[in-house]
Amino acid sequence: MMWNAVSKSVVGAWSLLALMAGPLAGPLDADTEAGTDTDPGHILVQSTTSTENSGLFEAILPQFTAQTGIEVRVVAVGTGQAIKNARNCDGDVLFVHDRASEERFVADGAGLSRADVMYNDFVIVGPAADPAGIAGLGDVAEALSTIAATGQAFVSRGDQSGTHKAERRLWVTAGVDPDPASGTWYRESGSGMGATLNIAAGMDAYTLSDRATWVAFQNKASLAILVEGDDRLFNQYGVILVSPEACPSVRAEAGQAFVDWLTGPAGQAAIAGYRRDGRQLFFPNAGRGTN
Repeated sequence: MMWNAVSKSVVGAWSLLALMAGPLAGPLDADTEAGTDTDPGHILVQSTTSTENSGLFEAILPQFTAQTGIEVRVVAVGTGQAIKNARNCDGDVLFVHDRASEERFVADGAGLSRADVMYNDFVIVGPAADPAGIAGLGDVAEALSTIAATGQAFVSRGDQSGTHKAERRLWVTAGVDPDPASGTWYRESGSGMGATLNIAAGMDAYTLSDRATWVAFQNKASLAILVEGDDRLFNQYGVILVSPEACPSVRAEAGQAFVDWLTGPAGQAAIAGYRRDGRQLFFPNAGRGTN
């Protein structure tokens, strides 16, 4: 009799707890089992270090959130890693700067159509004393071949980022294979742009940087821009919604809203309006074609 009474009390207590917890736990459990987060109030953007390090996102994302109510969470890594993350369905939108990789991402069915968003350019920075003698050269290939010929230290990101891929293309243009020199005059940081600039500053070395990160970089030390203006230093950014078919967890509606905002009048104006030290760092060109 005592066991039955205790048993009924325990069962009754658990039933009451289940009733209390049920409405709260149900949707969360279903979401957890599916491995997704269906909250439409935020999106995850896989992007580059330059959009983050330059301060662009800090300036423009609150404007998007204020207009739409959608919070944007950013993973800022090299373009190669950002694309890999997006392929693994870790993200809703891809916002990077290596067109060939972006188009391959779409062709493989991992993303929907790609759109231009903005551009700036790359620059070669190095010690103001310029031991390689490249300052003022208008030909980036000549500048790189001169650095190689003189054996002056050059720091590469070495991380498959958009900047690293652009650098590798430029070495090909210069007719130089830097790989045999790895560890001597050619150093690979395996890091983002800010860290790579820090290493270059510490070594009095040359490196390739996107202009926006360079302008925002605080530890310039003896470094200065030495080569700029070559058309081959053009740096285009694109945006892609991750395919909901390839990744069912994608918040497609909210993600598309972000893509539409970036490429529409409000987003393009926000990008154009962003300044550091009075200088415009990114130039919107959605729908205008690229070089």
